[in-house]
Amino acid sequence: MFGFPPSLETMHNIADFEAAARRRLPRGLFDYIARGAEDDRTLRANRRGFEEIGLRPRILADVSRRRLDARILGRDHRLPLGIAPTGPPGFLWHKGELALARAAAALDVPLVLSCAATVPMERVIEAGHGAKWFQLYMSGDRALSLRLIEKARRTGFDALVLTVDSIVSPNREFAAKSGYTVPPKVTPRIALEAIASPRWLIGTIGRYMLDGGLPTMVDYPLPDPADPMKGGVPLKDDSISWETLAEIRALWPGKLIVKGVLDPRDAVACADAGADAMIVSNHGGLVLDGGLATIEALPAIAAAVGPRLEIYLDGGIRRGSDVIKALALGAKAVFLGRALLFALAAFGEAGVVRALELLGKEIDRTLASMGCSSLDELDRNHVVLPGERYAVAPFDPRDG
Repeated sequence: MFGFPPSLETMHNIADFEAAARRRLPRGLFDYIARGAEDDRTLRANRRGFEEIGLRPRILADVSRRRLDARILGRDHRLPLGIAPTGPPGFLWHKGELALARAAAALDVPLVLSCAATVPMERVIEAGHGAKWFQLYMSGDRALSLRLIEKARRTGFDALVLTVDSIVSPNREFAAKSGYTVPPKVTPRIALEAIASPRWLIGTIGRYMLDGGLPTMVDYPLPDPADPMKGGVPLKDDSISWETLAEIRALWPGKLIVKGVLDPRDAVACADAGADAMIVSNHGGLVLDGGLATIEALPAIAAAVGPRLEIYLDGGIRRGSDVIKALALGAKAVFLGRALLFALAAFGEAGVVRALELLGKEIDRTLASMGCSSLDELDRNHVVLPGERYAVAPFDPRDG
């Protein structure tokens, strides 16, 4: 609350944005985006997985003409990055989904709009050119979910992202204790934290009040805050199955991505079912605590499906070197959730643009250090997994 707020020019990495977001947001709201389920073990595992992988650079390669472009779902993009679907953007910044959409268009990266967005999907489509994908939970109201699929098709989304790793409500105990839940409840604690965060209170909530009211999910009717058992539509459906995926594949004419894959057997089944791509994801540690880190799951999945479909990854990305590690292990691109939520919460659209630019510069520097001129040159030999630290580097005499 006290002292001068940080400026955008003082942001040099994702950690800086995280610290700035912590200063601007109420404590409970910051925890809501920064923490995971139960004891945060999966959340920590995602970071630890990247930290335990080493990079094996090559030398004396002419890398003076580097390219960072990536072809994602048949479309060329400036960077191998995308914006992952997340629920809180509209609560962190006034019409946060539009800020994310404009930033994605400016940096030419795909945006995945959450079905829990607080802005109508039509407005997101209008917010700048660029690839826009729609993320879907199959909710407890199957008819509503099918209508959303049709609405996304008519609106013009390029791809549908079916999220399959969150079929039950997560156990986020800290959120229940703090009162930061969906739908939100205004408690004395939340009110005091909001007053102690005047920049967020005035810049976000104040602007919403001028618009006529607080943000809410536009596509899913929420329960009555006074009686959560009354009204609303359950966002989760624990009855979805491979038949559900087949039904959606038959309904959706465009590109279909399955988000939430960690097992190579499921990856193969997704390819067999006609998916065009998958996202190796554990929901950012928000659902199953103690689950496998996404970067740990990636190599086996890449080996199992090969070129049958494109593989993306999310979870734990904080540096450009993390992106290089994921690409070397078989990912085509990575999607960013919390990292960009921190940037959005601190500076809005401008923060997201700067965060993506900083990551792009880190990717570029790391790629040069690896002795590569393009992302396509990265492969398994460029990384050292845990347990391989003292192993002899793989050598092919043809490499010279």
